[in-house]
Amino acid sequence: MRRVGAVLLRALVILPGGWTVDRTSERTVAAFLRNSLRPTPTVTAAFEYRGKHCKFLLKLEGENITGSIKDRTASGLILMLERERPLTPGTVVIESTSGNLGIAMASLLRQIDCRCIAVIDPRTPAATRERLSLWGAETVLIDEPDQYGGYLVSRLREVARLLDGNPGYRWPDQYRNHANPRIHELTTGREIAEQGGPACDGVYVAVSTGGTLAGVSSYLRRHRPDMRIVAVDAVGSQAITDSTGRRLVPGIGSSLRSSFLDETCYDDFAAIGAAESFAMCRVLRDDLKITVGGSSGSVIYAMVTGTGRRETSLPMCLCPDDGTKYLDTFYSDRWLADIGLLDQTTAAIDRLRSDGLSFRPERSST
Repeated sequence: MRRVGAVLLRALVILPGGWTVDRTSERTVAAFLRNSLRPTPTVTAAFEYRGKHCKFLLKLEGENITGSIKDRTASGLILMLERERPLTPGTVVIESTSGNLGIAMASLLRQIDCRCIAVIDPRTPAATRERLSLWGAETVLIDEPDQYGGYLVSRLREVARLLDGNPGYRWPDQYRNHANPRIHELTTGREIAEQGGPACDGVYVAVSTGGTLAGVSSYLRRHRPDMRIVAVDAVGSQAITDSTGRRLVPGIGSSLRSSFLDETCYDDFAAIGAAESFAMCRVLRDDLKITVGGSSGSVIYAMVTGTGRRETSLPMCLCPDDGTKYLDTFYSDRWLADIGLLDQTTAAIDRLRSDGLSFRPERSST
């Protein structure tokens, strides 16, 4: 048995339902990953908006072990590092992260006595920093904005500096490593197709590095070419367009163009503002008692309002993380007031409600 099989078993065995890995025979990485990652659940709900009634699906990636879709990305990236050169105890792995990937990587690397350095920025919530520490990650805070109004370029500059001074450090490079979209092709895309079933005819995916969208698209284009794919970005992001500006929603958008995406990866595109994203998160929590992260608010807003898309009959929203890390940020009136968005978020909620928006649960799915 290769060491990596034992590593991931120790790291993920506490997932519901358990799983088994057979590494006694030569098997492809794809087959191994299909057997080693558990599906996340979907729930069916319905909404009314401007006289329209529609059922939809929420795929809750917050049910992953560390609370986000980045568990998948971390598994793929770490497997690739292991394939390139074994990760021996004491190995230091460094990555730029807004938070979730750092948590996921730290949780896995800790199992093999390796260290994780997460290069973060001031927008990383305090609760996320606490979780990074809990999983044993060392954090490096970069507080110098880049020329695009974000911190990504500054974080990557710090990663390069640390690598230059520490030749033994390993960097998976989530922004260009094709292990990123590959893991989502093998797992996330397949689950969307299977859980959505033939009735599901559209999926909304948030964009940051573009790895999730590229992987999901690669699978669906082959196996569900009828399913429309909507790329959802943040206003001010350059992941897909040349937009610039301040971005406040964690986990969506980028200061750099995605290296994984082109126009064949999606059918429609929507860019959602921070106030609208936060407003949708709050409405969803009030109506469905489901607490999601800000990027989930963006994809749900795009789905409900029809921003940048053609009509679908049973859409699915891929919700990248849960909202427990953000209770003291955009779920807090005080935090919104501090950043000057309380009035805008409240006005966005009022507009949605005046247009008749309400959610209600339907039934649970797999």
